[in-house]
Amino acid sequence: MLAALQHDGPVIFLEHKLLSQTWLEFLGSGARRTVQFDVPAKGAQGAVPQDWEPVPIGKAVLRRAGDDVTIVSVGVGVHRAIEAAEVLETEGILAGVLDLRTVSPLDKTAVREAVAQTGRLLVVDEDYEGFGLSGELSAVLLETGISCKYARVCTETTIPYARHLEDQILPNRERIYTSVRELMQ
Repeated sequence: MLAALQHDGPVIFLEHKLLSQTWLEFLGSGARRTVQFDVPAKGAQGAVPQDWEPVPIGKAVLRRAGDDVTIVSVGVGVHRAIEAAEVLETEGILAGVLDLRTVSPLDKTAVREAVAQTGRLLVVDEDYEGFGLSGELSAVLLETGISCKYARVCTETTIPYARHLEDQILPNRERIYTSVRELMQ
């Protein structure tokens, strides 16, 4: 948000509600008890820094290194991907997790470099499969001639009202590591 505030042009800043601590204030903890993965299990720890550095707009960051597969996501999907990568590591699969941080501008160089190293890409995106980020990332690779095994974990269908059904159709840790296992075959 700091980079958005400092930017001279128009910027749209979106924060995923499941990464925000403020949802407790208006929803109350009782309404969210059944949620399996709203807030990352480890959470954020430590004191708030005195001086904040802006996150560069358009610059992805590698949150976890891995040589076997590259998982690319943004927002809460990054946290779910890291949790899945930890499970996969116990099976001997080293999954790298690339956090895009912004989707426009998109850090195409970081995506190309990470996928060129592993030869496998899994995109985790809460949008639907059609016409979204997952398709754009595959186009970025195809346009530059990078060949890779590719899969995506996206929202499967219209989001249902029942929380337990919503948890099943959104990208989650289990769907992520199942997809990675399939990519590794």
